[in-house]
Amino acid sequence: MSASTLERTARPRRSRTRSRTVNARPALALSTLKPHQYDLRPACASLVCPDCETWVPITGLQTKQPKLVPHDTGRAGKDVGVRCRLGSNRLVTINVTARKWEERLTDGHSETVHRRRTTVRRKPKVAVAPAVSQIAAQKQTPADDERSNDRPLWLLREEQWAATESAVRDADTRRAQLPAGATPLGAPPVPLNTLHPERRAS
Repeated sequence: MSASTLERTARPRRSRTRSRTVNARPALALSTLKPHQYDLRPACASLVCPDCETWVPITGLQTKQPKLVPHDTGRAGKDVGVRCRLGSNRLVTINVTARKWEERLTDGHSETVHRRRTTVRRKPKVAVAPAVSQIAAQKQTPADDERSNDRPLWLLREEQWAATESAVRDADTRRAQLPAGATPLGAPPVPLNTLHPERRAS
């Protein structure tokens, strides 16, 4: 397999470059970026390219025209080598001091450290109300199930009614008897004769 058929990968980003080309776009001000998006330490001066979102070294940090080095959009030696045309050789305006950057970075870190993770409290699941037929089945006693012995339901109902028929008849008889003095006080007497109202003559 020849070397020309191999897919070109992203090249390592050198901290210094001999290119004198300057991007025509306006200079990128560090004040527009967040503290964690750039690094002002002299040994590793770099920032996140706003166009391809990769870390790119800043060359000429101590000169009048610091700029981003030419870079690819992927990881060096791993991703496909596609040159970032918009961000390469773009001028950088260093309008934030190293001390101010460290203070902002430290303040942001201290705020995030003290944040507590929100505990998610899940609502308890409410049991579904049983149907009327299910409630009736639950009220059935085990003794009834044992006495059924696979007999027809109508026969079981007749046996249950026969066992309680005398008590029901007795309760109906006592309910029909009206004891003396049970008439409500101040109530009008109940008419015993059928009333036939007469129609008015028109």
